[in-house]
Amino acid sequence: MALTLAEAQVTMQDPLLQTTYDEFRRASFLLDQLTFDDAVSPGTGGSTLTYGYTRLKEPSVAQTRAINSEYTATKAIREKASTELKIFGGAFEIDRVIQDNSGQLNEAAFQMEQQIKAATNYFHYQVINGDATSNTLEFDGLDTILTGTSTELGVNKVTDLTAITDANKFMLLEELDNFLSELDGKPSMLMGNTKLINRIKAIARLAGYKTESEDAFGRKVDAYDGIALVDMGLFYNGTTKTTQDVVKGGLTRTVGGASTTGLTDLFAISLGLDGFHGVSPKGGAGIRSYLPNFNTPGAVKKGEVEMVAGVALKQTRKAGVLRNIKIA
Repeated sequence: MALTLAEAQVTMQDPLLQTTYDEFRRASFLLDQLTFDDAVSPGTGGSTLTYGYTRLKEPSVAQTRAINSEYTATKAIREKASTELKIFGGAFEIDRVIQDNSGQLNEAAFQMEQQIKAATNYFHYQVINGDATSNTLEFDGLDTILTGTSTELGVNKVTDLTAITDANKFMLLEELDNFLSELDGKPSMLMGNTKLINRIKAIARLAGYKTESEDAFGRKVDAYDGIALVDMGLFYNGTTKTTQDVVKGGLTRTVGGASTTGLTDLFAISLGLDGFHGVSPKGGAGIRSYLPNFNTPGAVKKGEVEMVAGVALKQTRKAGVLRNIKIA
């Protein structure tokens, strides 16, 4: 069964869960738009949460033929793929005295909201940078999935967006359109860091291709030719106490034999069960929340937010990445 967080929200009988789903949707345009295939059941003993599927790698081709001749046989090429659902979230603790004296700013509600934002932020980071091979607690993200595919473009070429003028705006849009033309249909969204998304907005505005709309929460959604431009935001690393772009920027790479600085990447996805979608446990979208119960003995109470999810790409041409965009 396929469902969005909005569809899952209306089926929840618990008001706390309804609020939690609402907060996840408000915190992330991606999560609000993403379709989840809630089809995964734990394996024997509940030890595995694996979603197996086949990915279309190369489509079939059509041909012409002469009278009394045969077609050359071809076939669509599929490959087996799988993703492991991962469990992520966080916990907080509040002393009952702090809660009782928190006034209008309800401390438990505040901490719950911040944990939901942290879980959303972590999901964003995994969608782009997750690598299950190097870290078994992660699921594979787009950077890993798209490496070496036909829709990983710009590997040997720098796309320079550092200087935007009336004279070169259409040349820059041509580079972007060439990338989009390699995908199967118009993608649902383009995802990058703040500097890159702002740069694309500026180019689209100069050329007259920037459009705006509002989502269900009244948020402004900027778009290029109808494709949503999504700033994936910042990721806070609690271990190192540092903040970085979810879609990494300021990279130094050797491109075409020359070392180039100030590089980043642009990701495109087409949402849907035949393209890029989320995966969750059977029977829901994998989100739970637990508020502290201050009516039982014990001075310090714990609250938790948890999400069980992964992502899948059913066709390689339903997503792509344009590497080595220079914005600084």
